[in-house]
Amino acid sequence: MNPDTLLITLTGKDRPGVTSAVFATLAEAGVEVVDLEQIVLRGRLVLGVLVTSPATGADLDALGAAVQATADGLGMSVEIERGTGDSHRRPAGRAHVTVLGTPLTAAAMAALARRIAETGANIDRIQRMARYPVTAIDLHVSGAAPEELRTALAVEAARQGVDVAVQPANLLRRGMRLIVMDVDSTLIQGEVIEMIAAHAGCEAEVAEVTERAMRGELDFAESLRSRVALLEGVPVEALDEVYGRIVVNPGARTMVRTLRRLGYRFAIVSGGFTQITDRLAAELGIHYARANTLEIVDGRLTGRVVGEIVDRPGKARALREIAAEIGVPQAATVAIGDGANDLDMLEAAGLGIAYNARPVVREAADTSVNVPYLDTIMYLLGISREEIELADEEAGFVTPAPPLAPLP
Repeated sequence: MNPDTLLITLTGKDRPGVTSAVFATLAEAGVEVVDLEQIVLRGRLVLGVLVTSPATGADLDALGAAVQATADGLGMSVEIERGTGDSHRRPAGRAHVTVLGTPLTAAAMAALARRIAETGANIDRIQRMARYPVTAIDLHVSGAAPEELRTALAVEAARQGVDVAVQPANLLRRGMRLIVMDVDSTLIQGEVIEMIAAHAGCEAEVAEVTERAMRGELDFAESLRSRVALLEGVPVEALDEVYGRIVVNPGARTMVRTLRRLGYRFAIVSGGFTQITDRLAAELGIHYARANTLEIVDGRLTGRVVGEIVDRPGKARALREIAAEIGVPQAATVAIGDGANDLDMLEAAGLGIAYNARPVVREAADTSVNVPYLDTIMYLLGISREEIELADEEAGFVTPAPPLAPLP
């Protein structure tokens, strides 16, 4: 039988020495620690300690008086609640629910919390992952299956204008993963084929076909061939000019830099062109790159691609092949994309993320991110903004300061 327990909860202004003072008092009583949790929020500390109860009433009264005296000396409040054993057990079904908002309003949090409660689940812990450039909050939830939570929260998140990701609370979230990314409008801003088409005077025509393909209205392979045919005669030097104009999406370099330190592997799998993606992978430190290859003869594009086309099934196949090559379980892969061409890849991954994606992709993916910062993906992996900045500081990188609050 479990012994009786005491739950001791202290609250007040945080300062060095609080925890040590409390445990020094408990040590004198000879009790055992059963459970412990401590948080600091804006300089306010909440310390909860579950300990075994002394055997006699006199010793119990003495411990209560000693704890109260310690709290008084620290200028803190204390509550002591008697119970029986460590009876609290989280119900089955555990998940991480990550909420991203710009801003994240109290109304949105209230609505999401209500939906969680309606599933019969409980929020056990809340942790802030970032406060800028987006607010990111991680909820530790128990009592409902992740799939049930994802269904319940998806519609509410859209209604509230926030992003919500639901993932099982298991070891995969902490292990090394393979991150597979689309390139155009995901890793970088814009579409490379449209930038090349500008040199052929057919940018508008190519852009229209690209948009229809990304919405899933056209077969990608056929649309690629028809668009590339319009590039016939473009000089190869135009590819250098296009590469020089590429803008990498905000947060991409931070994400790759940070996760590489943790042993993550990266791949870009693109319906674009190796003449661009290979250079991009080398510049960013990405381990693998798969894309289509433009045929070049006598210094000019022929209007054809050579080799197998990387289309919608090809992207998923590349994810599986790269994961197998490096020995990462498919469940430990993350895919990020924005268009219909990415749907099979997102489905094949352990976590499929629609990044500023078309509606058809948002509806099919495990979760969606609709803010223009790729490093927000790391919050979904349990890595906080503070940890990212500390790692950069230790490595000699300078991170931007948070935005100043407006003057009253």
